[in-house]
Amino acid sequence: MNEVKIGKIYRHFKGNYYFIEDIALDSETQERVVIYKPIYDRNDSKIWVRRESMFLEKIDETRKDNITGQKYRFELAEDLEKDYTK
Repeated sequence: MNEVKIGKIYRHFKGNYYFIEDIALDSETQERVVIYKPIYDRNDSKIWVRRESMFLEKIDETRKDNITGQKYRFELAEDLEKDYTK
C-alpha cells in the first residue's frame, strides 16, 4: 500500500469509513497530506487532514483498538469501490 486513491472510501482500523477528497502539500514542508471526511455523523469536524506517510503507515495488528485487524491505519474499502468523483 503506497498510494492514496482520491475519490475512494477507506476504512480506519477502528472501523469507521472516510471519503478521500484530495491530496495537498503542506505549505511549510511540502509534505503530502490527505484531505478526507467521515461518512458518518460527527460533531467535532467534517474535514480532516493527515500526513500521507501517517495515513499509510503500518500498525500493530494486535492493538486492542484495532477492531478490524487491519495491517495499515487506513485501508481501501474494497467492498465500497464506487468512484464518487464522477
